[in-house]
Amino acid sequence: MNIIRSLRIVSSVLVLLLSACATTTTTSNEWSPSTDTKRDPRATQAPRVDLSKQSVSSVMAPSNNLWIHIRQGFQLPELDSPLVLQQTRWLTARPDYLDRSMARSSRYLFYIVEEVNRRKMPSELALLPFVESAFNPEAKSTAKAMGIWQFMPRTGKDFKLTQNVFRDERRDVIQSTNAALDYLQRLYNQFGDWQLALAAYNWGEGNVAKAIKRNQAQRKPTDYRSLTMPRETREYVPKLMAYKNIVNDPAAYGIVLPELENHPYFVAIDVTRDIDVELAAQLAEMSLEDFRNLNPAFNKPVILGAADQQMLLPFTRAELFQMNLASYIKPLSSWTALTVTKSETPEQLATRLVLNPQLIRDVNNIPRGMRIRAGSTILIPKPPGKDSDIPMHVAEHGQLKLDKTTPPKPKTAKPSQGNNTKASTAKPKTASTQQKSPSTNASKSAKTGSGSGSGVSAGVKTTP
Repeated sequence: MNIIRSLRIVSSVLVLLLSACATTTTTSNEWSPSTDTKRDPRATQAPRVDLSKQSVSSVMAPSNNLWIHIRQGFQLPELDSPLVLQQTRWLTARPDYLDRSMARSSRYLFYIVEEVNRRKMPSELALLPFVESAFNPEAKSTAKAMGIWQFMPRTGKDFKLTQNVFRDERRDVIQSTNAALDYLQRLYNQFGDWQLALAAYNWGEGNVAKAIKRNQAQRKPTDYRSLTMPRETREYVPKLMAYKNIVNDPAAYGIVLPELENHPYFVAIDVTRDIDVELAAQLAEMSLEDFRNLNPAFNKPVILGAADQQMLLPFTRAELFQMNLASYIKPLSSWTALTVTKSETPEQLATRLVLNPQLIRDVNNIPRGMRIRAGSTILIPKPPGKDSDIPMHVAEHGQLKLDKTTPPKPKTAKPSQGNNTKASTAKPKTASTQQKSPSTNASKSAKTGSGSGSGVSAGVKTTP
């Protein structure tokens, strides 16, 4: 307990070292600190706990109510706008939607609140994923924003969130939270106002800067309420303030918040060997759905040891995982990666490798009518006797690129060769109705780049 007391109890996350956890008769499943992987510096900020000597079950924060902790950190000024009342009424009229969002948030809020507090930022920002995604880690907008913080692809790359064939860190709870808070802090430093920073997070810093310049040229105020902006951005801060109102005084709105204890919901485990996602959930004695809720960044059914990865587990399950891993003697991973050297269809590849083409399609998300481009990385079952893990250069840089297959040319009938007859050519049959291509007029996000708009999300379709 002396070691546990010496930890910073309000740490952002606990990272478990499993260097001594697999003491079975075989060494194939031993997880030890890797010498060839460089851990993300954001993860090393947290203290580490060795489960072979300690328990996480007693790690508690001073207060047992996370909502109280959040309220104590509220700093944003009230927004004098009828939109706040309108958004508050909208939420309170939908208690089922609110309950589901609150239940989802229970997995992630402690970590987010601790990171917000560590940076001395207003704790209202910890509620922002309610607005962005209703805390749905699989949320994807029409503009391809992803995760609870709804990062666009380009903005995610700007903040070094890996997006490859194996993982998308825009959905990673730890990485996306740190990136979002980095971005919000940068926007605050740029505009000197949290409401404008939030508007820029939604609409793009370039757009907000231009709106400010327009008002300055017309000698108008440049605060959030005075700027001309899209409706979504106009309602963005009021939505956040509506959630603040409910959290601050739920009884006033007839809302009962879920009980959230003020201690880590999850701990992070460094992955130093490839392990199947289903097996990891099984060893932690969790359902696959619950495991994926904490680890939504993994695109494939395997977690790679060479990719500087961590898996998150409820801290009540971490010791079960350690115990079950120690007694597990079978291979941890049943998948390997292949770099395609020439363009070919899944059927051609399956014939060459003696595999099921549908399996290749399913595990690599390859639609019909598509060819795998040369240089792409695909996942295939491990051949018998192969136990090596996927190498680092593949784990870090694997990409899948597809091309449409060229449709075969329609056959034409040969001209008739009979006496005293005119030569005729049979025309290929055509469908009575021509299939139209999907509409390309989908609504565009205002936040797609670092120029006129470099924000994070737009048009998110959340799951109630």
